[in-house]
Amino acid sequence: MIQSQKKIAKFAIDTGIGFVFALFMFIVIPEFGFVGRFTASAFVFFIAATSSTLLSKLVWSKLEHAVFVEGDTRLIVRFIDKLRFSYTVEDLIDSIQTVLEHEADSSVLFVNSENSYVIYNSPTRIATDPDTLEVLSRNFPETWSEGFYLIDENLGLVSDFRHARGFFLVYEKLHFYVMCRYMKVFEESIFDTLFYEFVNFEKRTKTITQLTAISELSKEWDMVAETQMSFLPKEMPQLDKLDIAAYFRPLVNVSGDFYDILPLDDHRTFFLLGDVSGKGLASALIMGVIMNTVKILDNKEDLPGVIRAIDSAIKSMRLQDKYAVLFIAIVDTKAMKITYVNASMADPLIITKSPGGYKIKPLQSNCSLVGIIDLDEIQQAEMPLYRGDVLLMASDGVSEVMDSSGVELGDTELYLNTIKNSAHKAARHFVNDIADLVLEYNGDKKLRDDVTMLVAKIEE
Repeated sequence: MIQSQKKIAKFAIDTGIGFVFALFMFIVIPEFGFVGRFTASAFVFFIAATSSTLLSKLVWSKLEHAVFVEGDTRLIVRFIDKLRFSYTVEDLIDSIQTVLEHEADSSVLFVNSENSYVIYNSPTRIATDPDTLEVLSRNFPETWSEGFYLIDENLGLVSDFRHARGFFLVYEKLHFYVMCRYMKVFEESIFDTLFYEFVNFEKRTKTITQLTAISELSKEWDMVAETQMSFLPKEMPQLDKLDIAAYFRPLVNVSGDFYDILPLDDHRTFFLLGDVSGKGLASALIMGVIMNTVKILDNKEDLPGVIRAIDSAIKSMRLQDKYAVLFIAIVDTKAMKITYVNASMADPLIITKSPGGYKIKPLQSNCSLVGIIDLDEIQQAEMPLYRGDVLLMASDGVSEVMDSSGVELGDTELYLNTIKNSAHKAARHFVNDIADLVLEYNGDKKLRDDVTMLVAKIEE
């Protein structure tokens, strides 16, 4: 629907501006010589093309706002927004009741088709009628392909929104049916997003269920740690102009530290390193939720948006006194810059070569703790990069390790000198030098915290 409206609007704008252009040329041509007419034509064509583009964007923006924010489709958009930050079946049911039932006046039937087990049904006649489940199970068995489908008033398959009286989503053996009588008022394109978020919700709940079940039923913390480790990169991605290495040493089997590297395109790479407060299962759950939240976000270029998404995800877990400190950044090897948000992480460092030797530039905190307090406006920062620069991201288990006299490593010249002296090395050797320093500085004592580092070196 909206695509047709966009095409009509663009045709009208282009036609109108084209008419103005033609009229201008009709008037101008008799008045000027060849050079004058050519110059005037080029100028007016540029103005006409620019005006067409700007007007089209303005009209399209208003059309999208009318459809997705003010129109009936806003109900599906609202449900998607709640689904995006749902982590349990209880959260899903709350979203169903709040939006689909109370606002959209729809009936929902959520079924495991493998055994016809009803996970949830609305308290309406059609959703509670045993015949409804029988007909749906017969029409759409457990072997039904994953995706989004329309159903008609007889609970059969239909392809036309005008004749549809509901829809259903299929992921693995789960069938999510929504019955309503006004499908034709919804924008069709929004349902691709709905299916995408429904799949992500199921993946999130499965991850959390696995971690919880392993811990509560078997008490095998090694299995919890193994599951947690599966979130971390299994190997460093091979990136053009970037040499990357990581070091991860948990204090106990289950850690609150985490990191990830996600290439965005040929030149830009997204980096994440953080630390969840505390230890144990709760921290592992938060860590898994953060990692999953970042992976499924479509727009990782909006760093403040990434922070807010993580903040909402942690708060949705409703685990008391749990929060995270983290650093996120995009390294652009074409524009030669780093864009970042430092949410109270121990200062990441850029080690850059200068005529007098290597210099250290801290990327200081510009955001508060995430997941426990209300966030103020988040501003991302930017710094230039140069060939040979080293970006060191580390948890506080590195800088806060103490020697026998209680002096923290991060407060010593030894730490800074080791960083400078190792900056010329490859990323893997650089990380190993810092890790060796941490263990040597700690002496024969047991470490007090997880030690995690992520290093990226701009190749010369």
